[in-house]
Amino acid sequence: MSSTKHDLIIIGAGPGGYVAAIRAAQLGLDVGCIDENKQLGGTCLRVGCIPSKALLESSERFEEARDHLSVHGVKVDGVQLDLPAMLGRKDKIVNALTRGIDGLFKKNKVTRYQGHARFNADRQVIVSQKNGKADVLEADHIIIATGSKPATIKGVDLTLDKVDTSSDAIDYQNVPDHLAVIGAGYIGIELGSVWRRLGAKVTVVEYLDRILPGMDSGLAKDAFKLLKKQGLQFELKSRVMGVASHDKGIIIERNGGDPIEADRVLVAVGRAPNTTELGLSEIGVKLDDRGCIPVDSDFQTTVKGVFAIGDVIPTPMLAHVAEEEGIACIEKIVTGYGHVNYDAIPAVVYTHPEIAAVGKTEDELKDEDHEYTVGKFPFQANGRAKAIEYVEGGVKILADKKTDRILGVHIIGPHAGDLIAECAAAMEFGASAEDLARTCHAHPTLAEAVKEAALAADGRVIHL
Repeated sequence: MSSTKHDLIIIGAGPGGYVAAIRAAQLGLDVGCIDENKQLGGTCLRVGCIPSKALLESSERFEEARDHLSVHGVKVDGVQLDLPAMLGRKDKIVNALTRGIDGLFKKNKVTRYQGHARFNADRQVIVSQKNGKADVLEADHIIIATGSKPATIKGVDLTLDKVDTSSDAIDYQNVPDHLAVIGAGYIGIELGSVWRRLGAKVTVVEYLDRILPGMDSGLAKDAFKLLKKQGLQFELKSRVMGVASHDKGIIIERNGGDPIEADRVLVAVGRAPNTTELGLSEIGVKLDDRGCIPVDSDFQTTVKGVFAIGDVIPTPMLAHVAEEEGIACIEKIVTGYGHVNYDAIPAVVYTHPEIAAVGKTEDELKDEDHEYTVGKFPFQANGRAKAIEYVEGGVKILADKKTDRILGVHIIGPHAGDLIAECAAAMEFGASAEDLARTCHAHPTLAEAVKEAALAADGRVIHL
């Protein structure tokens, strides 16, 4: 069988894969990119980040119109939910963005292959199409960027009717009367918030004694109080032993209390790397015990010339991390240098209010016996937050006690996901809390809360 030769082959067209393909083309490589889905963009764009944020925005506006606009002097009667229109808007956004990636591939002369990719013993990549045909591809450099899939736990069968993953929960055709969510991480909290706003009773079941594992515990406590106040119900310290379907829905068995009956259950216990059925063992690419692909500082696997980025390697499973790794990997291949600073990776939970963080948590600093100072400032004392009627939460800055260098920033409040960018940039340049404090911020803006928190780290907050 004849083969087609490229300079570079990328398996997967998610945020890591398609960004890497474009950057490689910019640097003069002949690139082939493989994805088995008709729509480009991976899980993030098709059934993850983008559609969930579209629903979060729409559901937030629905609730605001129904319950909160009167405080602004805007009276709205008879607010009704048009779920098909809301889902249609979400799909329209996804379709437009996936077509955009198609356009970027054409603009940059990236060759696109649709089908399932698998290595053979000769390190060729076989792209199998649904019609039975196959393409055989070869390249000196191959990048695995196949992303991740929803994980589950023992006793929870994802093939059962009404036992759903996040891909299902962005497309419910009716609002469930009672939605149970297994897992209190960002996926479960976000999608639980969507359906709670639209009228469902939502119960979040979590094995740990807290929500948002991995985030700053103080931030998580504040988020717990606010989300509970909004109507989300939590069953913490509750281990799910199994789920079973019955005529009316689902029963969740747990060892932390009585069984929970619900119409549907969303399993949101994390994600697992997509590393099966790729033929990795055929060419000697090794996996760790979690199914991830270990790589060196150049993102190279145990096989020379074969690289991996994104959710398939043991780094944070975030779309923007995959993008940064894709660009760094390509630039290392072509120029010999590429860089990702894993100490300055922002993370955002798009609830209401938003929750955002970058750098170290207080929990980590305490475990490391690292001496630090804390600067806090509440949005309740911020003029812009008052004006937009959005005063929940605040900003917390952690700085090294000796050098004042910023170690971490944690925000819960309005537009936290946008505000964290300033903090990530500051950390990338090694800024101190004083640097942020002495930077002029426009008034009145939410960003002034960041400046005030930086001032507070030195005990000289102004507006509190």
